[in-house]
Amino acid sequence: MSRAISKDGPVRALGAMSGTSLDGVDAAVLVTDGHDIVEFGPTAYRSYTADERSTIAAGFGQWQGAAVQAAAEVVERAHVALLDPMERVDIVGFHGQTLSHAPRVQGTLQVGDGAALAQRLGCPVVWDFRSADVELGGEGAPLAPFFHHACARFAGLTEPVAFLNLGGVGNLTWVDPSVARPQDAGALLAFDTGPANAPINDLVQSRLGMAFDEGGKLAAKGTVEQGALELFLAEPYFARIPPKSLDRNDFAEMVALVVELTDADAAATLTAMCAAGVAEAMQHCPSLPSRVLVTGGGRNNPVLMQMLAVSLDCPVMAIEEIGLDGDMLEAQAFAYLAVRVARGLATSCATTTGVRAAVGGGTVSLPDG
Repeated sequence: MSRAISKDGPVRALGAMSGTSLDGVDAAVLVTDGHDIVEFGPTAYRSYTADERSTIAAGFGQWQGAAVQAAAEVVERAHVALLDPMERVDIVGFHGQTLSHAPRVQGTLQVGDGAALAQRLGCPVVWDFRSADVELGGEGAPLAPFFHHACARFAGLTEPVAFLNLGGVGNLTWVDPSVARPQDAGALLAFDTGPANAPINDLVQSRLGMAFDEGGKLAAKGTVEQGALELFLAEPYFARIPPKSLDRNDFAEMVALVVELTDADAAATLTAMCAAGVAEAMQHCPSLPSRVLVTGGGRNNPVLMQMLAVSLDCPVMAIEEIGLDGDMLEAQAFAYLAVRVARGLATSCATTTGVRAAVGGGTVSLPDG
C-alpha cells in the first residue's frame, strides 16, 4: 500500500460514486491528507441512459450471473468515460455500483473492476471499500460518516449536527465535531434511516415512464394514505438499535401498500414514508443535533423537505447552507476514503457500521509500471 501515494502531506484524490437511485455517476476531486479537507476541486457528472439504467437495475438483488456481468460492464464503461478526461490526480476512489447488500447473510456486492480502472487511468485506484468491514462483523454501510466528520470540522461547526443523505436509501450521520478523531468515542453515530428516493423513482418509472418525481410535483398533488404509512412504520427495522443498514429493495413491500392508490397519492405516501423513517431515526441520536443538513437528490424535493421540517425538532436545510455540494458529497467522500485506505487509516468503526474494531477497508490496485 505504501507505493500507492509516494509523497507526504495533502494529495489530489478523485472520487467516483454511482448510487442506488441510478441517476448516473458523480466524480469529484478533493485535496486531503486523509485527516483534514484542504480544498474541494473540480466535479463532473455523467447520467445513465435509459438502457443503461435498465441493465443495471436487472442486476439488483443478484450475486452472480449474466445480469451481474452486464451491469458491471455498463458501470465500468460509464466510469471510464467520465473519469478519463478529468485532471490527473494522485489516487482514485472507485465505489462501483452496489447490486446486493445482505451483510449478515451473503455479504455485499459492488460491481466494477478497480484493477482494470487503474490500468485505464494510469494511477492507483482504491476500490471494494465495504468487504473488509463486513468480514469483521460490520454492516459495510454507511461509509461516508468519517468524511462527514471532516466536513463538519472544515465548515467550522462546533455543536453536534446531522448529515442526512437522501439517495436511493436514506442514511443519517450524527457528528460531534468537537471530538478530534472520527473513530473516537462520542464522535459519530451512523445508520440507514429507511427507503428514500428508490421506491418513488421506481413508482413513477413503472407508472409514468419518468426517471423521478421532479421537484416533488406529483407528490404535491396527492394525499398521504395514513393507513399505509402506519403499516410501514410497524416494520421491525425502525426499532432496531443502530448501526444498521439496508439493501435498496429491503422495503419492496412499500409498493404493495400503495398499489391501489392514484399516481399522486402513491407518490405522496412514499414520500411521507421516507420522511417518517428519518423522524424515527432521530430517536436514536445521542443528542438532538443543532441542525440536519440534507444531501443527495432528496434535498431537491420541496415536498419531502417540508415533511422533514414539520416532523423533526431541529432546523432542516440543504447542505449548501454551509457551503458544501449536496450533489457531490458522496463522490468526495470516496476520494477522502481512498487517501485514508492508502495511508493505513480507519474508514469505519463500531458506531458507524457496527464493525468489531476500527478498520480500513478497500483494495489498492496499481497500474503496471
